[in-house]
Order: sequence, then C-alpha cells, then structure tokens
Amino acid sequence: MTQIAVLTPDPADKSYIGRWPEVLARLTAVLEDTGARVVATPWTDHVEDASGLAAHDLILPVIAWGYHRDHDRWLAGCETWSRAGLPVANPAEVLRWNSDKAYLAQLADQGVPIPPTRWTDRVTQDQVNAAFAETGAPALIVKPTVSAGAFRTLRLSPGEALTDAPEGTAMIQPYLKSIETDGETSLLFFGGRFSHAVNKRPVPGDFRIQMQFGGLYRTVTPDAEAMALAEQVLAAIAEPLLYARIDMARDDAGAWVLMEAELIEPDFYLDYDPANGAGFAAAVAARLKA
Repeated sequence: MTQIAVLTPDPADKSYIGRWPEVLARLTAVLEDTGARVVATPWTDHVEDASGLAAHDLILPVIAWGYHRDHDRWLAGCETWSRAGLPVANPAEVLRWNSDKAYLAQLADQGVPIPPTRWTDRVTQDQVNAAFAETGAPALIVKPTVSAGAFRTLRLSPGEALTDAPEGTAMIQPYLKSIETDGETSLLFFGGRFSHAVNKRPVPGDFRIQMQFGGLYRTVTPDAEAMALAEQVLAAIAEPLLYARIDMARDDAGAWVLMEAELIEPDFYLDYDPANGAGFAAAVAARLKA
C-alpha cells in the first residue's frame, strides 16, 4: 500500500498540542481517498537521519508547525532530506527557502508587488522612526523574518516606543488599513491548479487575522487581478509545487500586493473548500503516479 508521511510538530512544543490532531484528521480523510495509508511523525525525529522516512512514497511537511522556533534545526532537516533524495513535497529546497521571509525580497526583485519593506539584521527605534518619516504611514508592522502565526509581530503607532522587539533579522512595513476593512485573501493552489479562496478579517480593534486571535473567515471568489498576482507569484518560483497558499491584501491605492507565499505548512482551509479537498487529493494522486 502507498504510504504517506505527514510531518507534525515537535512533541516538546506543547503550544500546538490541542490543535494539530484535528487538522491531521481532516488531512488524513482527504489523503486516504487516494488509497494511501497516512503516518504522522514529528519532523524533529528526522533532522539528522532520514532513514525513518525512507519507506514512504510521499512526505508532506504540512503540519510541521513551530519550525520557526527552531529554525537552525529546520534548516538542518531540509538539508538532510534533500541530501537523501526523499520524496518531500513541497521540495526540501523550497521548505528551506520559504522559511525566511527574505524570500519576499527575491520575489520583489522579479517584479512581484509587495508592501514597501525595510529589512534589518536587528530592528531599532531609529529604524522605526525613519520608516515613519519615509512612508508617512499611520502605523507600522514589525516582525521577524522567521516567524509564523503573527509570532512576535508588532503594530506600532507614530511616537510609540519599540518594546519587545523581534530578535535577529526583521522586517518593517507600513500597516495596510485594508486589513481591517477588506481583510487578507488567501488563494489555494494544488498541483498548480486553483482550488478555492478564503477571505480573513480581524476582529474589531485587532490587526491579526489568524483563527487563534478570533479571525473571521469566509469563502470568496477572487477577482481577475487577485488571480493574476497569484499566478505571477507561482511563475516566479522555479521548483514544482504540490501546494501553495498565496496571501494578499490591497495597498492604499487599492492594488493587490503579496503578503506571503505559504509553501511549508499552511492551513488549506479545507472546511471552506467547496470541493472538500478533492483538488488536494487529485494533486497528491498525480504526484504519486509521477
């Protein structure tokens, strides 16, 4: 029987213990439609030795939550899996590249529109002040380049002191007011084919759209401009992708800009998918036959 490994969080990281089993159950139901047996295994068990994954026909890192808290070990694991030639999807090189948001600068160099961004090895109050002076923004977002789920993300107003700043490399961007009015929209692609889109809005008074912060979600139909941006992002990535979630929002001029290209462990929002994950199952089945 075909066997698929799903990489799960580090057992020592208790922050996800109540959430990932539900996601695994939903994914397992979809994957078993391909006739495969699904095996869950912590990604941290395979960082130095890939032999425990060698018997699997496909390895999906789609619940490897928390990698950003142990980034050096994540990079080591990606190197191990790549060197072993494991059938990881998305490819191990993509998992490495996508784990640091500096990839956004590379996509911007290829013409992909992103919010104006300052990159820094260590964020300081002077840099924040300069960003306010340069952009005239009513607020700024400061976050680590290695993060997930709004981890150590700050929203600062003019004159507000920088406290609890991210450690290490960080990015500074103007806060997009459209997040409050229009939200962020995620387009899901499986095997390069568009599946569905979900709009996510924060609760009043917040700026974080993640479910753990009360984000409000709904299925939407993306307009032509949103689809064009998503396809531009996918075209700029040379590696073949089994799945991709392209997150975007409107800038102050009303144009779509890329917020994230989630290629490691994004929520697929299958409970908002009118096809109930059929597109993902078809992409996996095609990958297994390739």
